Amino acid sequence: MNKVEKVRQALRAAGHADSIAEFPAGTQTAEDAAASVGCSVAQIAKSIVFRAGEDVVLVIASGAHRIDRSKVAAVTERAVKSADAAWVQEQTGFVVGGVPPLGHDCDPVTIIDAALLSLDSIWAAAGSPTHAFRTNAKDLIRMTGGIVADVRQG
Repeated sequence: MNKVEKVRQALRAAGHADSIAEFPAGTQTAEDAAASVGCSVAQIAKSIVFRAGEDVVLVIASGAHRIDRSKVAAVTERAVKSADAAWVQEQTGFVVGGVPPLGHDCDPVTIIDAALLSLDSIWAAAGSPTHAFRTNAKDLIRMTGGIVADVRQG
């Protein structure tokens, strides 16, 4: 099964509509995704993976924000560090630029950027750097079991 189908199945299993769309121009960065999808950078729910020892910490943040690693550490009560692309793919099953909020090979600790709660619709990666799906913060929290927190810099 390809990675996009894996995300599609995870969405369906979570009771979410299949809103996956392909964007050939690419969605690898928040700016690319916003331009491709036709939304603001803030509406891109980017997935940032951190390491807490051998555990995965997934932060789903507004594309308009940089993440404050010390805030992530405070939420998880664990030291976290950046994860390299090979480790991200090995742990989650997805390449950087296509890491979705759900459907991983592991069970990450998930943190949802509180800034996403103020947006009506958001777009998240759907398993590849050219696929994304439309959702909202309420569904994202429900599907991932994520902890809502202010993790942005500043």
